[in-house]
Amino acid sequence: MRILLVEDHEELASQIAKQIKGAGFIVDRVDSIEKAELALSDYTYSVTLLDRRLPDGDGLSLVPKIRRRQPDSRVLMLTALDAIDQRIEGLDAGADDYLTKPFNLHELMARIRANLRRHEGDPSPPVEIASLSFDFNTHVVTVAGQPVMLHRRELSLLAALMRRAGRVVKRQTLMAEIYSIDEEIQPHALTILVSRLRTHLDEVEAGVDIHSARGVGYVIAKRHPC
Repeated sequence: MRILLVEDHEELASQIAKQIKGAGFIVDRVDSIEKAELALSDYTYSVTLLDRRLPDGDGLSLVPKIRRRQPDSRVLMLTALDAIDQRIEGLDAGADDYLTKPFNLHELMARIRANLRRHEGDPSPPVEIASLSFDFNTHVVTVAGQPVMLHRRELSLLAALMRRAGRVVKRQTLMAEIYSIDEEIQPHALTILVSRLRTHLDEVEAGVDIHSARGVGYVIAKRHPC
C-alpha cells in the first residue's frame, strides 16, 4: 500500500516516513499543497497524512480535492491546531481522523491500521498459484501452508505481480508500487529485485515462475513441468 505524507517539518517528516516504511508501506513525502496535488495526479494512495500549516496554505483545502480524485483514500490530519472547533472543522471538511501534535508514532501507525480496516470491509480471499499463497489482508505469504519471509521490497513486488496473476505487469507500474517518489533508483534495480525474488521462491519450492516480457514487464504464473 502507498501512503502520501504532506508535512513540511523535515525532522518530523523523516521520523514518520521511517516508521511507515518499517511497517511495510511505501511512503511519498512532499512538503506543500502544490507537490501533494502533483503526487495525487500521478499515484493512488490508500492513506493521506496531511498537515494543516503548509508553506502554500492550509492543508485542509486539499481534502475536497482528495475526495474527488481518490474517494477511497483515507485522510488523517496531523496538526498542532488542537482547539475543539479546529478539529471539528477538519472532520467536517471530510477528514477521516485527526491527530494533534505532538503525537506518538506508534499511535499514528495504529490509527492508520484502524482506518484501513474500516475501509476494507469484507476480507478478500488469498490469491493462490501452485503452492504459493498471498493474503492481501495480512500481507502474509505462505508456500504449502508454511510462512515465507521476504524483504519489504520483495513483498511489494510479489504483491504487485500476484494482484495481476497471469497478466504482464508493466515495468512502470511495478516501479510505482515498489519505490517512493523521492528515492534514487539505480537503472537495473527492478531487474535485480526480480532476480532476488525468483531465487527466494525457488528456494522454498513455490512452484511458480516470474517470466520477463522483454521491454514491457513481468508476469507470474504456475511453473509447468519440463
